[in-house]
Amino acid sequence: MSQRKRKAADVGAATSRALSENEVALSGALEWLLAEVKNDAIFRRQECRWTTPVLIAVAILWVWLDEPTLAGRYERSLKIARRLFRAVPKITYQAFIKQLGRHTTAALELIKPLLRGRLQRSLAAHLEVAGFVLFGVDGSRCALPRTESNEARFSPASSRRKRGGKKSRGRKKSRSRSRSAAARSQSAKAKAKKADSPQLWLTTMWHAGTGLPWDWCLGPSDSSERAHMMEMLGDLPAHALVVADAGFVGYEYWKAILDGGRHFVIRVGGNVKLLKRLGVARESEQTVYLWPDKNAKKNDPPLVLRLIVVHDGKQAWYLVTSVLAKSALSDRQIAQVYSARWGIELFYRNLKQTFGCRKFRSHAADNVETEAHWSLLGLWIMLLHAHIVQHRHHIPPQRMSVANVLHAYHTILREYKSDPDLGESLHELLIAAVTDEYTRANKRSRNHPRKKAHESTRSPVVVKATTPQLKQAQQLHAA
Repeated sequence: MSQRKRKAADVGAATSRALSENEVALSGALEWLLAEVKNDAIFRRQECRWTTPVLIAVAILWVWLDEPTLAGRYERSLKIARRLFRAVPKITYQAFIKQLGRHTTAALELIKPLLRGRLQRSLAAHLEVAGFVLFGVDGSRCALPRTESNEARFSPASSRRKRGGKKSRGRKKSRSRSRSAAARSQSAKAKAKKADSPQLWLTTMWHAGTGLPWDWCLGPSDSSERAHMMEMLGDLPAHALVVADAGFVGYEYWKAILDGGRHFVIRVGGNVKLLKRLGVARESEQTVYLWPDKNAKKNDPPLVLRLIVVHDGKQAWYLVTSVLAKSALSDRQIAQVYSARWGIELFYRNLKQTFGCRKFRSHAADNVETEAHWSLLGLWIMLLHAHIVQHRHHIPPQRMSVANVLHAYHTILREYKSDPDLGESLHELLIAAVTDEYTRANKRSRNHPRKKAHESTRSPVVVKATTPQLKQAQQLHAA
């Protein structure tokens, strides 16, 4: 038995036979994650047949596999895990998903800090952008099966209330009604039905330096992404800079970021009113204040900000930041920071299209959240492991191909019982999982059928502070 095979056997693989090279690679990838996880980290009862590392390993294999059904994925993940580990309970899929759902919250609290620590230690060279630990935050929706359970929890609140009432009897349609009017009515009903369909809202805190997730929140399709952001602020590191689009505006949200000792760069539009010349800070031509009337009545202090206008060649971006000194964050760096935020859209595309989470498969609402949490964990673990392998070979994070990384793991999972051909080990496939370097053509001129025409964001309202506002601000500043 080779040294790698003997080491895999020592950390929990079956010792009664020799493992294949692919099994050793899989065991090593899982052990890389589970080395710091204790057996009783989740399961405290001695009579329980599960241990924490085994449950996590089976769940990760479950979301890594590409079987078309969740039950089929579980059967294969159980088969692989029983070859890699000494004792894996053989239970039904229904019992497994129930057990996994019961312990998902505890597993998240255990695994997320481990992954963040690995990211900070192993990818320290890519931790900061423009001198800050940069995080983008944004939300997206994932489709769900239209079941009663999913509709009851994940449909919009108005739709959920509507289902609770009695069904109204519709009047008989007039036969003289034109076909075009009927078609328009049918189209409107179809759009309303689609709007009421159950969807999972996912808000992600995304680390821009590595392109990896840092945290996330789940909710119904009409969830508030700003409320989700507030929940995730406490787990951000010191010296973090949050970058967001115009949907994350508001005095309470910005003040919460500042009260935690962090900063932000946020795009603003016509729905934001800013003040100038309030006189409570050393001002420049870029100095503005956010001080809504309702907060002024509560004697809340005004927020001192910088307003920067950046033009991308098509439209102007109006960006506000809490970093007041240009020496700490210049105008050029602010434009660079906001441009980096668009990488979160690429992450969502990889999650939905490449990783196959455009529509989750679970029919029960509790299982939807379990599937979503472990899918995000599985993608995070896979990409972080690949990043660390590539970093040792001086490959920057921007060159990683998520599709090729996924192909590497699927290849090993399909052929786990055999030894790889020359150049097709997991380590070699991960090193080769990079994007090509040819220059792509400009696709902006293409008339894509689903391309939306977004209205340009209007400029924020910037007005000079009134005399009563000046007096109140000076009194608050003096106090």
